[in-house]
Amino acid sequence: MYTSPYPSIQIPHTPLSEFVLTRAASRGRRPALVCGLTGRTITYAELPERVERTAAGLAALGVRKGDVCAIFAPNSPEYVVAVLAIARLGAVATTANPLYTPNDLAKQLEDSGAHVLLTSLSLCPTWSAAIAGTSVSHVVLFDDDASASGNVVSFAALAARSRGAPAVSIDPLDLVVLPYSSGTTGMPKGVMLTHRNLVANILQIDGMTHYIDGEDTTVAFLPFFHIYGLTVIALMGLWAGATLVVMPKFELASYLDLIETHRATFLHVVPPVVVALAKHPMIDGRDFSSVRKLFSGAAPLGAELGTECARRIGCVLQQGYGLTETSPAAIVLPESSATTKLGSIGVPISDTECRVVDPETGRDVPPGVDGEIWIRGPQVMRGYLGRPDETRAAIDDAGWLRTGDIGHVDDEGHFFIVDRLKELIKYKGMQVPPAELEAVLLSHPNVADAAVVPLADVDCGEVPRAFVVPNGDVSAEELMSYVAERVAPYKKLRRLEFIDSIPKSASGKILRRLLKDRPA
Repeated sequence: MYTSPYPSIQIPHTPLSEFVLTRAASRGRRPALVCGLTGRTITYAELPERVERTAAGLAALGVRKGDVCAIFAPNSPEYVVAVLAIARLGAVATTANPLYTPNDLAKQLEDSGAHVLLTSLSLCPTWSAAIAGTSVSHVVLFDDDASASGNVVSFAALAARSRGAPAVSIDPLDLVVLPYSSGTTGMPKGVMLTHRNLVANILQIDGMTHYIDGEDTTVAFLPFFHIYGLTVIALMGLWAGATLVVMPKFELASYLDLIETHRATFLHVVPPVVVALAKHPMIDGRDFSSVRKLFSGAAPLGAELGTECARRIGCVLQQGYGLTETSPAAIVLPESSATTKLGSIGVPISDTECRVVDPETGRDVPPGVDGEIWIRGPQVMRGYLGRPDETRAAIDDAGWLRTGDIGHVDDEGHFFIVDRLKELIKYKGMQVPPAELEAVLLSHPNVADAAVVPLADVDCGEVPRAFVVPNGDVSAEELMSYVAERVAPYKKLRRLEFIDSIPKSASGKILRRLLKDRPA
């Protein structure tokens, strides 16, 4: 068992909203949330009242402790206010991907039992088709010009209440957010996270000297429906007094403009954005002098790519690791190791224990040997909503969460992720991690992006098949040889095809299933 080298934390017996806003009033006129499109700003002095009024408005709609409110919208300052207001009432926020189809959204609304839907007018074709037959009784529109009509109200009107929200007794073990995740297997499931889970995780990450208190500015493009964007960027950012410049969706040119205009100091990124920062010609001539650190999460990042990006931007790049089921952070690379432990996701954060287990035998493996990473700590979810069997399959009786991620530990206690257990390619019985081959491909100067998936083979079971977005004149044969020179013979690519773009989720994960289904 591997334990954290960092001191244990004291987790206050405090509900999430109260905790996040503890120091807001003292920060005065410092911008808390800034709309990247319009410049609309909510200061720290204004934030607690905005949350209180919004909570009062939700209470007037009938929202009570334990009720579920769904948020289905792009990022905006009001999104974060809504989450804090829902938490203030002891209610539960379930966050949904704005790219969902009506069927996707309807499933989450029905499964979560949501009573209120906070959304956008632009998404009306989706949510109007999705809410029929669900428990949703009110729709709240974030749009400035949205007018009330029947059971549809505007967020502005909701937040215009002059009275405060009702007093609510909240146990930190009560649920507060319900994001959806497929976990290690199966269909999306509601991940039950408590006030204590998120408060603990914020303090655990803070122990890694994440933000500089009251000084940092970040550009928040990572979606708030995703736990990385919600906990690490939005909630922790506000607790630490950061200024969050909010983007509704990622566009490279706009992102670079906001970095320069707002003199961003700390950038939360995902591997696809790291690829762009390392390789895209649009980066040339841009001013990154204000940026002191990049922090990458949500998907594996190769050592060479991380080094190239950090060198080009001129700052340190850290990696972190976690899951929706861990609120999300569990393992983080210390800044002091960023240049010496290339490719490592780091060490367990405070009060976090880890194991590396052979997924077939259930036995712990020694340093340097790959196995499934197991995690235990105060940030681990309560379980999956309404799915006791899946919960028992994910968390054992001793509280160990089986992550489904394969990796190893070096002799100094630093962890390295190889790939997802369910995504490993089985070549003649040997395991081939797609992420390892992708990292090698991305180290080639003429590769802009890459993905590797299994291809069924009669003789070998599966062989590695690569899809590459070229960045210059290069042949498939040249790239396959390039990889073969850098990996074990059984890992080499057996097929490589060029493609215009790699399909990815909003959090940056490669949607391998879409590539697996392409005809060979």
